[in-house]
Amino acid sequence: MEYQQKFLKYKDRIVFGKQSMPYFNRMPKEYFENEACFVFVNEGEVSVRSQTSYMNLDKKNAILAKCLNYFFETDSKQKQSSEGIEVIAVILHPSQVEELFEFDLSQSNYSINYNIKQIEVDRLLENFKESINILLDNPELADERMIETKLKEFVLLMTKSQNAPSQSDFLSALFKPIDIEFKSTIQHNIYSNLSLDELARLCHLSTSSFKRKFSEVYKASPKKYISQKKIEKAAALLKTDGSRISDIAYDVGFDSLATFNRNFTTTYGKSPSEYRLS
Repeated sequence: MEYQQKFLKYKDRIVFGKQSMPYFNRMPKEYFENEACFVFVNEGEVSVRSQTSYMNLDKKNAILAKCLNYFFETDSKQKQSSEGIEVIAVILHPSQVEELFEFDLSQSNYSINYNIKQIEVDRLLENFKESINILLDNPELADERMIETKLKEFVLLMTKSQNAPSQSDFLSALFKPIDIEFKSTIQHNIYSNLSLDELARLCHLSTSSFKRKFSEVYKASPKKYISQKKIEKAAALLKTDGSRISDIAYDVGFDSLATFNRNFTTTYGKSPSEYRLS
């Protein structure tokens, strides 16, 4: 599958998009500004890693996400499902929403208890996705009035599906991310293979600020602490899990078997295979 992008704009901002691409390992959600979004999978399978969750998406499931950083990821099993990934996105901008619906988002205190949520694609959402797909493939049909109608339809669908009191309440809540405790983000992602830069991004911090805060919270550098935790978990799995050593290394977040072997041997004075047999 070749890389391809198609967009529809409303008042100079992208509101609908389709992206086709070959499989990848990890990709950050790129923000144009402070917007929320909904993402359908049109082809293939993909996973989403947020601060406290990791979810798998295919044609039957989509995600509704607030204004936060997260990553799209793929694994070897997903890469076997098709030649690549195609997603269709609905992007909502606060200023556009206030103008389109003629209300002030700050007037509602309603909240929804998630930053990112997996949504089942029912018949209504499937039909909506197909209508957006047609417009993306035939942009001459998508005049401003049509796009306005589709944005309003989407907001109505989501308001109903999330049982929000009103459209204004739903939208107001969607642009208010829930603060996640720093330690919670670390503990939910400590056995991933995220780099320090990526982990900092997930915490909505610069790398330097992330390192400083991590050292304050855990009284150790992130590199030393995270590596130690991964090695400790690997040691436990070597005694209780019959999986291959390379699979265990991957499961606890090491990209390289050589790096895992070196770190493990330094910590325990034995190679992983020797430790398993001891």
